[in-house]
Amino acid sequence: MPLQNRVDPFGAIHAVPERGLFMGNRGIIHDPETRTLLKKRWALHAWIICVCDFGDVRREPMGRNRRRDDLSGPKAGWTELFFLDEVTALAAGHRPCFFCRRERARDFVGRFGEAFGITEPRAPQVDKRLHKERLAAGGKPPVAADELAGLPDGTMVEGGGNAYALRRGKALRWSFAGYCGAQDFNDLAHRPLRLLTPPTTIGVLRRGYEPVWHPSAKA
Repeated sequence: MPLQNRVDPFGAIHAVPERGLFMGNRGIIHDPETRTLLKKRWALHAWIICVCDFGDVRREPMGRNRRRDDLSGPKAGWTELFFLDEVTALAAGHRPCFFCRRERARDFVGRFGEAFGITEPRAPQVDKRLHKERLAAGGKPPVAADELAGLPDGTMVEGGGNAYALRRGKALRWSFAGYCGAQDFNDLAHRPLRLLTPPTTIGVLRRGYEPVWHPSAKA
């Protein structure tokens, strides 16, 4: 049975077979003995996006995964979460990791500074803003249908219960298996739409940050 560690664009965590391109975490939110989630859905304000393969590191998803020099004690290592792609992770309120994706993280934070007029931007500033905007943390920013054309590629919105990623004038319907059903923006105009990607991240996308897409988006 799949573990409950796959994240959708709303920030909710599911148990599905598909893993996706990226991993990430929100701190320790699982019980390593049962490999199940705790009631809480985050332990830190730093929600990050990691690569699935990094050096010779091997982890047991939702296991104990303590450091080799600190294997004692009841606590687990951080909880591995998985995303279809970076576009999905950004919509859920995560940002690139400074450990395994340093250059991407520096690019993201640098563009954050440009977007919001911060001379020396730092990751904690990004995390603080994002945590107030994440749907999974209680944020509910709206967006009107006539604003879609002005949103940058990589933004995700919700309409009729489905999540859509905006790419080159089309809205791509999201699923754990990939994107399908590209629609023109006009096709969604009759639906009430809700912004999924946090406004802070949209500001970074406007400044030219290019997230990694699942190959199905290019099909």
